[in-house]
Amino acid sequence: MFLWEKSRPSPAHHVSYICLSRSCKSVSVMAHHACLLTFWLFLIIFYQDGDVILGGLFPLHYSPVPTERFFQSKPAATDYIHLLVCSRALRWMRTMTFAVAEINQRQDLLPKLSLGYHIHDSCDDIPVSVKRSLLLVNGQPEKERGASCADVRRQPSPVIVGDASSGVSMAVLRTLGSFQIPLVSYFASCSCLSNKKEFPSFMRTMPSDEFQIKALAKLVHYFQWSWVGLIGADSDYARFAIQLFLKESVRYNVCPAYVHFYPVILSKEALRELMNIIRDSTATVILNFSSESTLQTILQECRRQNITNLQWIASEAWATSNALWGDFSDLLQGTLGFAIRKGEIPSLYRYLTLLNTSNIQTSHFLSEFWEDTFNCRVNGSLNTHIHRQEALNRVACTGRESLDDVYTLYSDVSQLRVSYNVYKAVYLIAHALHDMSTCVPGQGPFHNGTCGSLKYLLPWQLLSYMKRANFTTLGEDVSFDEHGDPIASYDLMSWQVASDGSLQLVKVGFYDASLKDETNLVINDSVIMWHSGNKAPVSVCSQSCLPGSRKARRKGEPICCFDCIPCAEGEISNETDSNDCLRCSREMWPNQARDQCLPKVLEYLSFWEPLGIVLWVVSTIGACLTVAVLCVFVMYRNTPVIRGNNMELSFMLLLFLCVCFLIGLTFIGKPTDWRCQIRYTAFGISFALCIACILAKTTVVLMAFRATLPGSDVMKWFGPAKQRFSVIFCSCIQALVCIIWLTTKPPFAANRTQFLSATIIVECDVGSEIGFWCVLGYIGLLACTCFLTAFLARKLPDNFNEAKCITFSMVIFFAVWITFIPVYVSTRGKYMVAVHVFAILASAFGLLLCIFAPKCYVVLLRPEKNIRKNMMKKYEKQTH
Repeated sequence: MFLWEKSRPSPAHHVSYICLSRSCKSVSVMAHHACLLTFWLFLIIFYQDGDVILGGLFPLHYSPVPTERFFQSKPAATDYIHLLVCSRALRWMRTMTFAVAEINQRQDLLPKLSLGYHIHDSCDDIPVSVKRSLLLVNGQPEKERGASCADVRRQPSPVIVGDASSGVSMAVLRTLGSFQIPLVSYFASCSCLSNKKEFPSFMRTMPSDEFQIKALAKLVHYFQWSWVGLIGADSDYARFAIQLFLKESVRYNVCPAYVHFYPVILSKEALRELMNIIRDSTATVILNFSSESTLQTILQECRRQNITNLQWIASEAWATSNALWGDFSDLLQGTLGFAIRKGEIPSLYRYLTLLNTSNIQTSHFLSEFWEDTFNCRVNGSLNTHIHRQEALNRVACTGRESLDDVYTLYSDVSQLRVSYNVYKAVYLIAHALHDMSTCVPGQGPFHNGTCGSLKYLLPWQLLSYMKRANFTTLGEDVSFDEHGDPIASYDLMSWQVASDGSLQLVKVGFYDASLKDETNLVINDSVIMWHSGNKAPVSVCSQSCLPGSRKARRKGEPICCFDCIPCAEGEISNETDSNDCLRCSREMWPNQARDQCLPKVLEYLSFWEPLGIVLWVVSTIGACLTVAVLCVFVMYRNTPVIRGNNMELSFMLLLFLCVCFLIGLTFIGKPTDWRCQIRYTAFGISFALCIACILAKTTVVLMAFRATLPGSDVMKWFGPAKQRFSVIFCSCIQALVCIIWLTTKPPFAANRTQFLSATIIVECDVGSEIGFWCVLGYIGLLACTCFLTAFLARKLPDNFNEAKCITFSMVIFFAVWITFIPVYVSTRGKYMVAVHVFAILASAFGLLLCIFAPKCYVVLLRPEKNIRKNMMKKYEKQTH
């Protein structure tokens, strides 16, 4: 049997029940009159009467010891690892009672309605929470001696504020969901709870994990951590959170190094498996989704195995947990995490610290907290959370203890985040009740504009008003979306060491889901203190690929594991970790680092490069030499050597040879359309004129000696006029070919990029290949004719015959141009142009030297042979 003792009510009708057993230890009590009071297994912690009783579930104790159930006998008692009161949860509890008291004192909110509360310890355990939620919504019988179960009954709660855990909240909702009893959570963040089909009566003042995960993914991407370890307790909260993170991280090319779920109560085997995964991975950043109690065990093992190089990323479940700092400050320094928005609740600190030895005895848990805080024993206390001998050894509390003299998480109001959510949850219910009380018939939210009734308050009606609530508290506008979730806003907290060694939570940024995606995350890097050094740690599977290379994914490995391959020829990458290389345009080419495209170098035969200088100098020399020969011929035009070799055709030939030398200059310099058209046309016509003159000279000599035969009148067809006409006629044929070429498909300047990729070859495209080869072919035809004619005249007297020289010059001409054709076809760019110029100069020099050098030799160096008598003697000797 257990002794139940009713304490003295406070002026605010506060009633507490003290159980002399462990607070969360399951027992069964058989009441009098054969009434099985199943709900007496769970005692009231805080209760205050009112017109509407708000239920509350808070995890004062946590971490139940797992026991194996065989379902063959009555379950044994449930023990808890942490029997000491959770100071944070106690503050959350007291914040709820503070909010109720504050609302009851207001005249603008529920002036004709008083609120009460009925609060229980959920022990962070699903079985306990479900049973106590049923206790809240049914009301608890107040058992008195000689009374039956139905004699006195506490008023049921139409709404419950709780619970902290997502998994516990889901279990409670599945139990109460059929009755449409609202559950307003202050700390359950699992995105799965936004599913209104499964949890239609759920609301919360805690943002959904969907937004927290988006913030965490952007945070990881911001610091370029592409290789992250994901661990979490085996719960709905962690599973849904990690599932969302994996989905969101794809947007930022973040890969999980490992994903591991561990039991809420870690066994040695499970802990060893987790440590092996963490130690063997190359990831230095770990994102953990669990409660602080589970994380303590992991941190202890990390220290034991000297795994101290980890950068922890905290989920909002422990992002501001001071309890972890004392023993693990060296491991958690530099931890980053998103915490829910902080609030400043006026007068809360004074309310929390009003406790003393006289009023704490009204609550078993307040007594327990007081004894643990001041290490003393409250008079008459029979708490069993400590060993009996230890309790007897403690001194009695003096009554002079004050919470102002010590630091506790309970009275720490510097980081009111979850407490602020509790505060808003109470005000949400109050505003919904206020809207219901002020509803005008015909304008209500229900059928035909009907309103809800406070006299017969129905939970589903209250839920409807809660979903429509929109109010302002402490300067913040509070509203909810269609899923019953508030607008998400987080503070990015950095765990830093204060001057006294305590934890200093420094706000280093924020995430606001109401802003645009580009601006919703703001981080101040300068105030972040990292775990190791002044720079953010590096956590990647593969080192970043520098500009000039691209990523090549390794087969069978995540996308974050890759090799870096240099960009191919003609391609660049100007970003780090580029997936593909970009091909430069036809006018651009990569630099040596292949990280930017530069304009290609224009390549053409320039006047000022060595090869160009040589060619135009030789061309100029050839033209000058031709002019000099012409001058000699003019000066000695009356001498036998000059007159005996068809002086007029010689002058014309020298003039056209000079043009041929100068034509080579049109091939040097940057090509343009008009220069291309001029160079090929002038080349074809000038050489046609030269060969035509040589052909006329040879033909005249040959016919002249044939005309000495009796009765021959051949020379009348080869007079001076006929000779000029033959030259013009042969040239006109070439000119006609050039005109057809220019009018159909003329040459033009073209930029070639396919041969030497790093340069743009500026050259003359012949346009019509047929036209080009017709011009060369016609020149070759004239040269062949000239060669045959000269060959036939080779045995005529030397004094009047140039046939041998012309024959030799034609041999050189053929050798040059036959060699030119394969070399011309096989070369590109400026060297092709140089080959063309070389062929022009070589053939022109061949004609000049072979035909006119012997005559100049006689005229200038052997003038004694340049007399008619000498030439006639030689001719007579040869004819005999």
